[in-house]
Amino acid sequence: MGASAVPLVVVTLFWVAVGGVLPLFVRKGPNRGVTQSCLILTAVVCWMFWLYCYMAQMNPLIGPDLKKNILLLMNREWGHFKPE
Repeated sequence: MGASAVPLVVVTLFWVAVGGVLPLFVRKGPNRGVTQSCLILTAVVCWMFWLYCYMAQMNPLIGPDLKKNILLLMNREWGHFKPE
């Protein structure tokens, strides 16, 4: 599975809007800085979590657990598979 640029751009733009644009529209008050910090921190952490999950799907650490008869059938049908 290869990486596609479309989901990366769309999700990145969404979290840029949350962390970069929304803090500008927070009402003035005693907790404005806290609210802005929460929005920015939420955007950064959620984007990083999504990015790590997206990247982990490209090269999974755990592969399928195939039985020997399935491996032999794959070798017979496809011809280039070498069972362990």
